Amino acid sequence: MPNLIYRGAHDKHPRTVSDKPVAAALLPGTFVTEGAATLTQAAAFGPKVRLLAHRDFYAIAGSWFNGSDPLKTAYAPNETGVAYVLEPGQQYQAAMAAGNYTFGQPLTIGAAGRLTAAAAGNVVVAFADKAANVAAGDLLDVEIANHYTFAA
Repeated sequence: MPNLIYRGAHDKHPRTVSDKPVAAALLPGTFVTEGAATLTQAAAFGPKVRLLAHRDFYAIAGSWFNGSDPLKTAYAPNETGVAYVLEPGQQYQAAMAAGNYTFGQPLTIGAAGRLTAAAAGNVVVAFADKAANVAAGDLLDVEIANHYTFAA
């Protein structure tokens, strides 16, 4: 299932927000903040944080490895977005800041709505599901945490 943002069980349907436009061109897997009228790119943890979903209906089956990959196609500004309501224990792919991540590493929301390694005082949003060295914007499997403040 490398072409999906939601990585959880097929018999579970995660809740989504699907009635608000995105405020900018944003890629699936980016964290956003749900406002009264729009979804805006998150730069830190805050109220109503969501994760932008992929748009599998934008690409035909088998096209995930070319230019029409729905995970590499940004939402256009003012286009209606689909975003997941985060639930602890659920698994997703999320956009990452460049870095070397270890299995189980606590992650927080950083610049450009991407996850990054949590430092003391940050709110932990997720844990890395595997060890990986990633470039900025690459997707990594993560498990959503029951949010808490990280103490190093």
